[in-house]
Amino acid sequence: MQKVTLAVETEHKILCSRCGYELYHFKRRVVDKGLALVVTALLLFIPANFLPIMKLKMFGQQTYDTVWSAVIALYKADMTIIASLVLSCSLFIPLIKLICQLLVLISLKRPSIRSTGILLLKCYQHLREWGMWEIYLLGILVAMVKVGDVAELSLGVGLFCFTALLLIQVWLDSLMSLQQLWQEIEVESGHAGR
Repeated sequence: MQKVTLAVETEHKILCSRCGYELYHFKRRVVDKGLALVVTALLLFIPANFLPIMKLKMFGQQTYDTVWSAVIALYKADMTIIASLVLSCSLFIPLIKLICQLLVLISLKRPSIRSTGILLLKCYQHLREWGMWEIYLLGILVAMVKVGDVAELSLGVGLFCFTALLLIQVWLDSLMSLQQLWQEIEVESGHAGR
């Protein structure tokens, strides 16, 4: 395959010359759009994980469930390994991933921290598969369906924040093409070296 260097300011696609399949789609203003999405995701992170996802009323008792309370409940039930895994995959790794995304995008705007941006892009590349938000949301939906017959359920603000955070993260992941980010870092590094 031949290496192609293109100006990254324009939106364009690279297609297979034989079949026309879209190999890459370079989008315009990825850094600006990405920064807006990352900041929004970071603002939603705390309410999504610490505000009640749902209120459960059963046999006269009321409980408010959050992502954090699920981790605590697993820990109190002597499921330390599972609690650690849920804590890592639903809180720590997604937060580190968002911070990496933020700093990578900032490094594209500020050449002085470009080498840090390259390291963080490598870190982000490895963390992409470790987020567990989609699975956690499916678990919440299944629990709501199963428990809905025997208890009174009401949705909390945390669920809406969590869903918005998940959708923004999916949008951000589709926007932040690794191929394009590496291309932009390479182009910017070339300009910085001159």
